[in-house]
Amino acid sequence: MAPEEASIEDIEPLRVRIDEIDRKLVELLNARSGLANRIGHIKKILGLAIYDPSREKDVLTYVVRASKGPLPDPAIRRLFERIIDETRSLERQRYQDPPEE
Repeated sequence: MAPEEASIEDIEPLRVRIDEIDRKLVELLNARSGLANRIGHIKKILGLAIYDPSREKDVLTYVVRASKGPLPDPAIRRLFERIIDETRSLERQRYQDPPEE
């Protein structure tokens, strides 16, 4: 649609689609977090470290390669760094031993 053909009525359907996508993103982020936390639980049972820098590097490389834009690679990297950070924080809360008093 050319800018000269745009009207204020064109905005609302786009916002509705954005809301639908946001809902799906929340569902997917929670599903991803659930899987990552299952891995954290397994790691705890096996006595492995929660944080795996090589795996994080692999994930970031994968998502940057998977992106077809329009977000630039650094933006994809920052978004997933944040997602990973929040997931790791949840894993620490759930699976690290409480500090001894």
